[in-house]
Amino acid sequence: MKMYLISDNVDTLTGMRLAGIDGVVVHEREELRRAIEAAMDDKTVGIILLTEKFGREFPDLIDEIKLERTMPLLIEIPDRHGTGRKKDFITSYVNEAIGLKL
Repeated sequence: MKMYLISDNVDTLTGMRLAGIDGVVVHEREELRRAIEAAMDDKTVGIILLTEKFGREFPDLIDEIKLERTMPLLIEIPDRHGTGRKKDFITSYVNEAIGLKL
């Protein structure tokens, strides 16, 4: 299985291509939906990488797809500007998910 990148900027796509990961650059909601659907229809793709900007701008679309499908796996990655997450995002994610304070 291979990875496929859907990015909002050319720099991230260029970097991933140097690592052997193919992808596409999109900017609009419908472009994103079409790109995700095309990647999901490709049975050789096991992981779809999305830049975090899409998760912030279109959370309903990303969550809808994550809930409907188990494969391929959708993963949000930071782009060239870094992550938009707070430092303890994993700890707060676990706190929300299972109700434990770590």
